[in-house]
Amino acid sequence: MVVIHPYEVLRRPLITEKNTRLQEQGKYAFEVAKEATKPQIKKAVELAFKVKVTEVNIARVPGKRRRVGRRVVLTPSWKRAVVTLEPGHKIQFFEGV
Repeated sequence: MVVIHPYEVLRRPLITEKNTRLQEQGKYAFEVAKEATKPQIKKAVELAFKVKVTEVNIARVPGKRRRVGRRVVLTPSWKRAVVTLEPGHKIQFFEGV
């Protein structure tokens, strides 16, 4: 298990139509560090946003093939985490987006 500082675990929030609909259920999506584990993600979200996390689901997103001129390159792969909060808790960062 790689030790990562909690503030280095969360890379950026994922704001898409699908994730906006998930917010109504108390679920929020983030891009996280590739080495991050579920307990590390839970701790980072609770520390950064002062909320209680009940569940963390993670998925590895593979890179895609893209054309750049004549060459075909591969975009980097990354890791997504969907965090479920306890009822009554919200992350104000996402409100109004």
